[in-house]
Amino acid sequence: MAQVKVKLVKSLIGCKKDQIATAQALGLKKVGDVSVQPDNAQTKGKVAKIVHLIEVSNA
Repeated sequence: MAQVKVKLVKSLIGCKKDQIATAQALGLKKVGDVSVQPDNAQTKGKVAKIVHLIEVSNA
């Protein structure tokens, strides 16, 4: 199964509560945190919600 690496590159300060919750659901709390997630529809939806805060690459 394919995996994607998600890295938080911008701060969550000033973001909406649902965007902060989405980042935490991906395992991202601080700038620089990296998480490996399965490449499925749920992950793509979470990434789309906070695409302006993260970098996504293949794991």
